[in-house]
Order: sequence, then structure tokens, then C-alpha cells
Amino acid sequence: MWKNYKILTTQIGLSALLLMVSLASVAGMADFVVASDGTGDFRTVQEAIHAVPDFRKNETVIFIKNGVYKEKLILAGSKTNVVFIGEEREKTILTYDDFASKKSRFGEEIGTTGSTSFFVFGDGFRAENITFENSAGPVGQAVAVRIDGDMVSFINCRFSGFQDTLYPHGEKSRQYYRDCTIEGTVDFIFGWSTAVFDRCTIVCKDHGYITAPSTNEETPFGLVFLDCKIGGSAPDGSFYLGRPWRPFGKAAFLRCEMGKMIKPEGWHNWGKPEAEKTSYFAEYLNTGPGASTSNRVGWSHQLSEKESTTYTPENILGEWVLKHK
Repeated sequence: MWKNYKILTTQIGLSALLLMVSLASVAGMADFVVASDGTGDFRTVQEAIHAVPDFRKNETVIFIKNGVYKEKLILAGSKTNVVFIGEEREKTILTYDDFASKKSRFGEEIGTTGSTSFFVFGDGFRAENITFENSAGPVGQAVAVRIDGDMVSFINCRFSGFQDTLYPHGEKSRQYYRDCTIEGTVDFIFGWSTAVFDRCTIVCKDHGYITAPSTNEETPFGLVFLDCKIGGSAPDGSFYLGRPWRPFGKAAFLRCEMGKMIKPEGWHNWGKPEAEKTSYFAEYLNTGPGASTSNRVGWSHQLSEKESTTYTPENILGEWVLKHK
């Protein structure tokens, strides 16, 4: 037993060492290093963003050391192919605490978009090993990240908030999320974009709706979840898989593990019966206590095996996504 323990601890130590070497290598090769303690090129993330040349075709890598960075961030449309690499996902936290009903200096509510902690307008953005947070709490709409740029990817990232946590906003924007964690309450993944969530963890808190797509009629796919795990602390039967924010909203869950918090009916029409004919909500081979289709609403869809084959990241988003899989 002691021998096995020593082997295990040696393996763990070796893995930790390799991770440290890897992170040191990334930091050494990064174009800019952000560290709140002053040991990098910049103390704030926004300063590093400003330092990126406009419309650069090659990637600009920004390594962000562990720390809590309370900043309202904007990645402008001119800041293309920017890459954020965090030191550790749970310890590299980009956060702000605005919320929709908060008043501006002019006495006006800042609204859902105004509540955003991080705006992503630049194409080709990628983030790895980072927590993106709106820390306002359960006070209504409070967005952690809004994305308008195209060909945007998040790898091993965490999105933390309550209502309206993640806002894939751009109508033509294509987004890929792999091994990410997204948590929230009401409509906490919502918007117009085409987005694939691959092997992600969806954390349901309190009660609400996971998705609220506003997909355009001509857009073939909306919010797509592949091989994800849906869990969290929400009570049994407290969450819908989604509802149509706009008439042609589209969302699909394929081969996902669904917890007891998913309501038997699965989907909600948002009080708009006409949207039952225009929206497209689909499922395929999901598992777990929340996956039973026997009581699903009649206007949702169960995909055939042939239909399911079109739901791949590369078919939905394009060949660019293959390098991130």
C-alpha cells in the first residue's frame, strides 16, 4: 500500500511539475504578461489589450497570472486574434459587478448590455484557463461576457453569474466552447449567435431556463450542446432547457447527461404559442433523470440518427474549429 501511495504521489508530483513547466513556457512565449502584483508587463488586462496592434493577422498572446482583476473590459473590433491564457482557471478571475437596473450618472438604467463585464468584439479571440464573472449577484440581468466577434473560442473557462450570464450576441458570430463551466439561473445562455458547447458543464442554480436563443430565421443552428453534463444545486423540476427569446430561436442538446432539475416538459414557449411553430428545440440520446422524453412538449423535436450527424462542431461552425478540438 505504501509503495502504491508513493507511486501515486510521484505521478501527481510529476503532473504538477509538467503543468508548472508548461505554464512557465506559455508565460515565456507570451507577447504580454499581466500580473496584479507588478511582476508582469501590465497590472491590468485592459492595458494589455490596448497594447495589441490593431487588425493584427497573427495571434497576440496575453498571459494572465493568478489574481482577481476587477475591470470592465472591452476587446475592440480592431483587436483581432487576441489570446488570453490564464495561469489557473479557478484563480485567474476577470470580474465586474454591474447589473441591468443600475443607474448611470445620468439616472438611467444601464440595461442588460450595459451590465456586461467583458465585451468581445474582436474576431479570432481565444481564452483558456480563465474565470469570467459578473459578481453582482441575484439582482436581475447581469452579463459576464458578451461576444460579437467571429471565430471565438473558450477552452477550459468558467462563466459565473446568475441571470443572463453568457451572451453570445453577434448575429453572424460563431463560437466554440470546450470543457467550460457555465452557471446561472434565468436565461443564462442567450442570444443570436451560433455557438457549440462541447463537453461542457452546465450548472443550474435556484430555478430558471438554461437557454433563451434569439436565432435568426435563416441561421441553420443556434445554441448546440454536445456531450455536456447538466447539474447544479437547483431543486428537482426547476429548470427548462430553453425558451424562444425571438420567434426562430434554436437550441439542441445531444448526448447530454441531464440532472433531476430538468422539468419533464423540457421546453417553454415564453407565453408565445405562435413561437411553437417557428422555433426549433431538439434533443438526441440524452441520459440521466432529466432526459426522459415521455412528457416533453409536443412541439419539441427528437432528432433521428441521420439528423444528428449534422450536429458536429466543424459542420456547424466551419473548419477553423478543428484546431481547438
